[in-house]
Amino acid sequence: MGTNLHNSYVFKALDAYPYNLEEALEALNYALSYNPKDVHALCLMGRLYAEQLKDYATAKQYYVEALSENIETHYIYPYYVETLLWNDDVEEAEKLIDFALTIKGTDKGLLLLKKGQLYEATENYELALATLKEAKKGGLNNGFVDYVANEISRVKKKVKSVKKKKKKKDKSVKKKAKTFFGLM
Repeated sequence: MGTNLHNSYVFKALDAYPYNLEEALEALNYALSYNPKDVHALCLMGRLYAEQLKDYATAKQYYVEALSENIETHYIYPYYVETLLWNDDVEEAEKLIDFALTIKGTDKGLLLLKKGQLYEATENYELALATLKEAKKGGLNNGFVDYVANEISRVKKKVKSVKKKKKKKDKSVKKKAKTFFGLM
């Protein structure tokens, strides 16, 4: 990091976000005016744009800038991946997850959770379930493990729902075909 004053503004921003956005933004602007390449400030600015303003393009720019300063900044990747998923940048998100899994210190369980959610979003439910089970193995606290277990349960319900709809559709198509060909 930088000077004590600079650090003070970064800490103020971290403390204020997300509960006092005005104070967080003011502190971030001061921090970035002292050091425009501060990775913590750039990451938090990316989060603010993605999570609060839903301006994913700007958020992505902040994340890219932060990673260009230090590509091994492990705490940025989950936020960046989440932003890519919200913006439907699925291929980019998958590549980023695969790369982030190679970075020392990244939360592998959390990244695998995001990858499972990515597969779910693309309706690849079997791969989503397998990936979520891997994420659960990587969980290091009960809260995370319980959350992933709930995600697995939710995806399983989707799989059942999709199978029921497919069965109904198949029956409907067969009935229409029989009617069309005069078999009924």
